[in-house]
Amino acid sequence: MLRIVFAGTPGFSVPCLEGLLAHPDMAVVGVISQPDRKSGRGMKLTPSAVKKAALQAGVDVITPHTLKNNQEALHWLEDKKADFLVVVAFGMILPPEILHVARIAPINVHASLLPRWRGAAPIERALLAGDKETGVCIMHMEEGLDTGGIYACKTLPIEVHTTGSDLWFALATLGAQLLVDTLPKIAKGLACVPQDEQGMTYAKKLNNDERVLDWTKPAVAIDRLVRCFSPKPGARTHTEGKNLKIIKGEVLEHCSDKAAGKIIATHDGLDVVCGDGMVYRIIELQPEGKKAMRATDFLRGASVVVGHHLS
Repeated sequence: MLRIVFAGTPGFSVPCLEGLLAHPDMAVVGVISQPDRKSGRGMKLTPSAVKKAALQAGVDVITPHTLKNNQEALHWLEDKKADFLVVVAFGMILPPEILHVARIAPINVHASLLPRWRGAAPIERALLAGDKETGVCIMHMEEGLDTGGIYACKTLPIEVHTTGSDLWFALATLGAQLLVDTLPKIAKGLACVPQDEQGMTYAKKLNNDERVLDWTKPAVAIDRLVRCFSPKPGARTHTEGKNLKIIKGEVLEHCSDKAAGKIIATHDGLDVVCGDGMVYRIIELQPEGKKAMRATDFLRGASVVVGHHLS
C-alpha cells in the first residue's frame, strides 16, 4: 500500500485527489491545502475545494499560511511516513525540507507539455498562444519552477472552439488518470527523463488587464482571448459607456475596410471589425449587472446599433 500526502487547493486538483482515494493500492494519509479564504457576497471564510473533498473523505488536513521554516508542518509530514508527496496546483512554494520528506519522490501533476509553459497559468497561455495541443505531465519536483524530470505525459488537442473551461475539465480528468497509472510504476523503479531546456517557455500569472479586448488585434487573437476566459470570468469590452463580458463568438470568413472595433452588422449577433480587417461575431455576452445571454436577445433591448464602436 502506497502512502501518499496530497497538496492541492482549487477544483482542478480534486479529480487527482479523488483518483488516489479510490485506488485500492493507495492510501491518502494527509492533505495540505491553502488556508480558508473569504468569498461570496458575505465574504465568508470558505475552505478550498481540496480541503472540502479531503474532510468529506475523512482525511487529516492542514492549512498552513506558509511552509517556509514551518517546523510544525514538517513534523506533521514526517509523521505521515509518506512514500509520495503529490502536488497538484497547490499554489505555494515548497521548501527543500518538505520536498525531501517523501520516501520515494515528490511528484507534481502539471497541466502542460513540459518544458513548454512552466509556471502559474499553462492552460490559459497555451490557448492565448494558439497552441494546437497541450497535455499533462507527471514530473519529479525539485527546487526550480517546474524544472524536474518527466515520468509520463499525455497530450490533448486544442480544437478551434476549445475554451479555457473545456481544457480545465479535460486536463483535470486526464491528469488524474495519468497520476494513478504512473505512481505504481515509479514505485517499481520508473525513472524520470530530464526536460529539454531548449523548448522552455514560461506561463506567467494572468492579470485582469489581459481580459480586456483590444480590437486593433487580429480576429484570431480576439477569438483566442474570448475562448481563454469563457465562460468565466469573461473577456471584457465596452460600448456606449457600459461594460460587456464576451462569452462566445466566432471569426467570420469576410473582411471589412471599416475601423477596428466598429459594429458593422447586428442580424445574427454583433459583427465587429478587428485590426486585420477580419470580422468577429459576438454570439453570447453578459451586460453589466445582468446574466449572460445571446447577443441577439441583448440587441432587442439595447441602444447598440450599427456604427457604434467597442473599445
